[in-house]
Amino acid sequence: MTRGYHRRSTARSQGPWGRGFTLLELLVVVTILALLVAVVPPLVSGAIPGAELKSATREIAAALRYARSQAITHGQDVTLHLDVKSRRYRITGARREFALPADLDISVYGAASASSDSVTGGIRFFSDGSSTGGRIKVASTGRAYQVDVDWLLGRVQIRD
Repeated sequence: MTRGYHRRSTARSQGPWGRGFTLLELLVVVTILALLVAVVPPLVSGAIPGAELKSATREIAAALRYARSQAITHGQDVTLHLDVKSRRYRITGARREFALPADLDISVYGAASASSDSVTGGIRFFSDGSSTGGRIKVASTGRAYQVDVDWLLGRVQIRD
């Protein structure tokens, strides 16, 4: 008679993985999941205002760069008008007005000639690419970014 390896298919011979999970293992997994559900949402919601602030700052910088390119392309002055009270901006010649998030604090520092009143600030770009220069400060919850516009070259930069 030959002796051969004979495999049984009973639960006992399948090792620890064949028997399923114990109650203790399930409780550990449920506890870890409960901790994740309690800890992760506040972390994510805390990061959203920072991302919103950075996005608004980039949007303003892009609008300023667009205004400069329009001034050079069309050979005429183009101004970005920013209403700090309503947090809306528009570009000379554009039909559309753009809105920024309501919870941001916005300040415009620039030449008085580019502003139409005390609530609206502006930065004007000339056909040669230069500008009146200025700075737009965007702040929220203790963090702030500045968009600087160089008067000589019209270069737009974002600073922390």
